[in-house]
Amino acid sequence: MRVKCSLCDNIETIDSWSFEAKRLRNKPAKTYMCQTCHDRITERTAERAATGHFNLYPSFRQKRRW
Repeated sequence: MRVKCSLCDNIETIDSWSFEAKRLRNKPAKTYMCQTCHDRITERTAERAATGHFNLYPSFRQKRRW
């Protein structure tokens, strides 16, 4: 299965029977991100978290209690 990274527009081939390919076929809103972009985002997030000025806020659904 040919997939395109949503960030760098790099086209890669993944196994058609992999779990990720099944997710992309069944849920069109899912986007593919290549390993290079994934590693870059993980690294930069870790750098921001190390500064101490990085806060993860709870989502709207978690905040509201009915």
